[in-house]
Amino acid sequence: MSLFAGWMTIAVVMGAIPASAQQAVPEQPDKYTWLEDIHGEKALSWVKAENARTAAVIEKDKHFAPLQAEALKVLESPDRLPDPEFRNGEVYNTWQDADHVRGIVRRTTLKDYLTAAPKWETVIDYDALSKIDNQSWVGEGLTCLHPEGELCLVELSAGGEDAESMREMDLRTGKFVEGGFVLPRGKQGADWVDKDTLLISRDWGPGTMSEAGYPITVREWKRGQPLESAREVFRGDVKDNGYGNTPHVFVDGQGHRAVIVERNLSTFAHENYLLLPDGAKKLALPLKATVEGLLNDQLLVKVEEDWTPEGQSNKVAQGSVVALALAAVEKDPVELKPTVVFAPTAQEFEEFHGTTKNHLILATLDHVQQRVYVYTMGSDGNWARKALSIPANSTIGSATFSKTDDRFFMGLEGFLTPPSLWLGDAGEGSFALVKSQKAQFDASADVVEQLEATSKDGTKIPYFVVHRKDMRYDGSNPTLLTAYGGFQISITPYYAPVDGKLWLERGAVLVSANIRGGGEFGPAWHEAGLKTHRQRIYDDFYAVAQDLVARKITSSRRLGIMGGSNGGLLMGVEFTQHPEMWNAVVIQIPLLDMLSFEHLSAGASWVGEYGSVSVPEERAFLASISPYNQLKPDVQYPEPLIFTTTKDDRVGPVHARKFAARLEEFHKPFFYDEIIEGGHGAGADRKQAARTDAEYFTYLMMKLMD
Repeated sequence: MSLFAGWMTIAVVMGAIPASAQQAVPEQPDKYTWLEDIHGEKALSWVKAENARTAAVIEKDKHFAPLQAEALKVLESPDRLPDPEFRNGEVYNTWQDADHVRGIVRRTTLKDYLTAAPKWETVIDYDALSKIDNQSWVGEGLTCLHPEGELCLVELSAGGEDAESMREMDLRTGKFVEGGFVLPRGKQGADWVDKDTLLISRDWGPGTMSEAGYPITVREWKRGQPLESAREVFRGDVKDNGYGNTPHVFVDGQGHRAVIVERNLSTFAHENYLLLPDGAKKLALPLKATVEGLLNDQLLVKVEEDWTPEGQSNKVAQGSVVALALAAVEKDPVELKPTVVFAPTAQEFEEFHGTTKNHLILATLDHVQQRVYVYTMGSDGNWARKALSIPANSTIGSATFSKTDDRFFMGLEGFLTPPSLWLGDAGEGSFALVKSQKAQFDASADVVEQLEATSKDGTKIPYFVVHRKDMRYDGSNPTLLTAYGGFQISITPYYAPVDGKLWLERGAVLVSANIRGGGEFGPAWHEAGLKTHRQRIYDDFYAVAQDLVARKITSSRRLGIMGGSNGGLLMGVEFTQHPEMWNAVVIQIPLLDMLSFEHLSAGASWVGEYGSVSVPEERAFLASISPYNQLKPDVQYPEPLIFTTTKDDRVGPVHARKFAARLEEFHKPFFYDEIIEGGHGAGADRKQAARTDAEYFTYLMMKLMD
């Protein structure tokens, strides 16, 4: 498993269940369950045939090869900024290019990193490791012992799937530790208690995994001990259908340590437990609260629902960040006395935060404009903040925070502004530009506008339009509209050099919509589109499309849409509800069979977002919007491009397969492409991603350009 002023009033009040969900909705018989056998011979034979049919058209198009070359040149450009990561005073970076297809992890000193041509030392070479192991490894990051961050578990995925293997490495020597910790492949989580102790959540055998396929037990594993002898320290329930019961070890700059187990009951509801020598103590936090850090012996908690702590009269507002004294929590985890660090306003909401040795760095969205603050706790326990000055219309694209001092990096970018890197020192209050990336496409003729549409229920929906300054308002502009609309994920301005090179440079228009379901306006903006209220999300997206046509920016003939994962579901719904509105639809790694999603891959973990077919009114609503169920033989649809990967073990390729098969049954035209590697993404490396990008934009040009 990453959009606006004038929308002062946000319609987020939960209304009645739509009439469509109150009535019985016809459910088509599912003829294509045989495609759920992901690696079955019959299913893969069908996939191979559809891939070949699509490649014969798209890859033979005269635009495909040049677009693929352009995309790869951008993705492997040596001019890209190397994203930094602080580890024990040094700067680490993960890098992929033509010589390092799967990538390397490298390091240098901070002083050298700030020069124009840093001298890097390679620590991990994923390509070399893949050859040694005869495995197609994708590096998924490092889990390290804090605060130094030099003893680490290297996370390795076969082909990009969510399931990982983990191996212990000492970054000081750049070698895997002989006889060290090794975790076999699985959906798992781990964290370091000390140099000789791990906490691990994984599949320990029958009864230790949830219905959604995530681990529910946590065990303590000591160095030198057989893995199967690890001692259980926490157990949930097989009905815990969130993202697994996960251990987190938080360490602050003063050496305080807090071990938290997050028990994920469902998609958004979870309990938090403090692991102490005498057992796990449940914290009296609301179900929508997440422990996110430790600073100055204070647990930092994000609260996603209104909360009045036991024995207190003051309410903590939804979307607040609070601090809890760790010493007090350890004594009595039931009677919590939170101090509010950040409270949202009607327009400003917390986006994320991180900690240095002594300070909290907190980023917000204010009318979807980026704000950044440095927070410092005073001797009286209260928190003071100082705003950092950042360029207007910028978005934080990356961030890293030192645990051994107060320095931090932030990468800022915009739709037409290449990434720039800023180095701050929270103790000194400094924040300065230190690196800028060269532009990877010509944006000199382009401009960004922020507009808004009015949704069906009157809610104002903001969206960004990137277009040429001399754009004609005659409906003739090829336009690509994107959105996500789910899981409280905010879509803010981003620098997408492939989109710029392959789409904007050809005079086309790019639109990014901030529909409900996201987090741009806090938790309530997300909750407005949950479960049986989800039609609001789809109405928002359609309203933006109507607004684009009304303004004569584009027309249905020139309008295409694209989205992935939950955004792929959005594409499928718009495809079936408003087929006349689009001339191109790119459906990426999607959910589409909403009557079966709970038993497909990790689908049971998303019931909190979509609802459950076990609840009659929710089943009726899901049937009413499920793209797979709503396809009809007597409707004329645009010819879509459906993309997925065989190794996607999160959503899985089944939704895409069954949707395409039903289109085929109804004699409707479509393109289908299922690559093997890539997991829940566009490819396992940049070469694969460049091919996928070329496929998308070749298709869009075929459909939207003359």
